[in-house]
This record gives sequence, C-alpha cells and structure tokens, in this order.
Amino acid sequence: MHYLLFYELDHNYLLRRGEFRDEHLALAWGAQQRGELVLAGSMSDPVDGAVLLFKGDTPGVAERFAQADPYVVNGLVTRWWLREWKTVVGDGAVEPTRPHG
Repeated sequence: MHYLLFYELDHNYLLRRGEFRDEHLALAWGAQQRGELVLAGSMSDPVDGAVLLFKGDTPGVAERFAQADPYVVNGLVTRWWLREWKTVVGDGAVEPTRPHG
C-alpha cells in the first residue's frame, strides 16, 4: 500500500530548519534507499506543510519515520497525520486499474 504522511509546519519553520536539516535529510534518504519512502517535499508559497509518500505493508514505517524525524521531535512540525492512499494509475500503482472496454 501507499501511505501519505502530512506535516503541518510551525510558522518559524524556515528560520529554524537549518539546525536540523542534515539530520532530517539523512533520515529521509535512508528511508528512500530502503524502498520505504518514494517521494517527499515541502509545500511552497506558502511553506506551511510537507507531504511524504511511503510504500509498505502497514503504516508503521511512516509512523516510525515521523516519530524519529528531528523536525517533529524539535517542534518544527506542529502536527502530523497519515492517510492510506489507494493508487490505481501509474507505473508504481499498487492496484493498477484500467477502464473496461
């Protein structure tokens, strides 16, 4: 399954992220190299959130990522939540579905 991890960012995120950015990126690239994290990035204009796409059998990998993320641990993320995403179109779709006919 695919899981979307949503972050709501503190209003001082851009001012504070430099201190934790390398550790956050190392965590993210490690998850990507293990095949857990597919894509990740922040929202822009305004920079008030981020979305990370995980792939796995359960949401546990995404939950553990959020709990260990220095952005979360140090309060740059004010709220996070997960949503299961049923992907049906695209090369990486978990349940590819084509039109009938």
